[in-house]
Amino acid sequence: MNLPSVPEFSHRTVLLDEAIGALDCAGARADGVYVDGTFGRGGHSRALLRRLGAAARLLAFDKDPQAIANATDIADPRFEIVHDSFATVEAALAARGIDRVDGVLLDLGISSPQVDDAARGFSFRQDGPLDMRMDTTRGQSAADWLATETEQNIEKVIRQYGEERFAFQIAKAIAARRTIEPISSTRQLAEIVARTVKTREKGKDPATRTFQAIRIFINQELEELEVGLHAAYARLAPDARLVVISFHSLEDRIVKQFMASKATLPQPDRRLPIRAIDLPQPELRLIARVKPSEAEVTANPRARSAVMRVAQRLANAATAAPAAARTRRAAGAQS
Repeated sequence: MNLPSVPEFSHRTVLLDEAIGALDCAGARADGVYVDGTFGRGGHSRALLRRLGAAARLLAFDKDPQAIANATDIADPRFEIVHDSFATVEAALAARGIDRVDGVLLDLGISSPQVDDAARGFSFRQDGPLDMRMDTTRGQSAADWLATETEQNIEKVIRQYGEERFAFQIAKAIAARRTIEPISSTRQLAEIVARTVKTREKGKDPATRTFQAIRIFINQELEELEVGLHAAYARLAPDARLVVISFHSLEDRIVKQFMASKATLPQPDRRLPIRAIDLPQPELRLIARVKPSEAEVTANPRARSAVMRVAQRLANAATAAPAAARTRRAAGAQS
């Protein structure tokens, strides 16, 4: 099998060792079925393949055509890449006869190569077409959206997804500018925001929140996260782990609330005659919340805002047949 290394300049995978360790894929679990829901440039997938056993299986997802092209370098029979959002994980697993998985990893947000490539339109620091689509083969670009959306909805998106207090003023400025000329480049949008936002946190570009908001909206990132978490959870085998790395508060809030909702239950009325054995039980156990070390942040400043949350599926031991074994049985039945 061929596991090429990724050049250091292309992308530094955040919390690499911590995430792989959190999946707890040692021992008997080494031959399980795992999902990398956000392949990116493959740092986590490559590291995971080095840990897994010969009978393991790793299914990765990504919407970015460049990520899919990068994944073709992995000549490993245990690995498969799917050109789609991890929100489709349930359908993808069902199509492959996989009932349960032994671990799911999600590394949210955008990768360094996406930000650094001006042609993708994610960065306000370099001029390029105002695209912002993670999947450039489908959907509406940011430029097309800004050209046709109402001023009120532009304000709503910037306020909701960017938590931008100047959303009203920015939307108004965008609407005024597009009557003069199309807003088709990142530099145009960054200049509009810079002229509108007069104050900003020290060290933060005025356009940061607006670019974040439009990118999240264009790619439906939070909606797909909600769907993906529920879909991944539905396929977790007993004792399997869900590991999620997020990079801003909106993502982390969704992950935190989802995990908490499965790990805690409302307390019943003490006056009711309910036996303890009849009470519903938590479905997840919260394992850890991890931040990058000072050394990692120094080496890779983009890791500063990362938060990794880890939870484990709880279930009756009688149902805990390894996912890999179930997959092999299913494949045998079909052959």
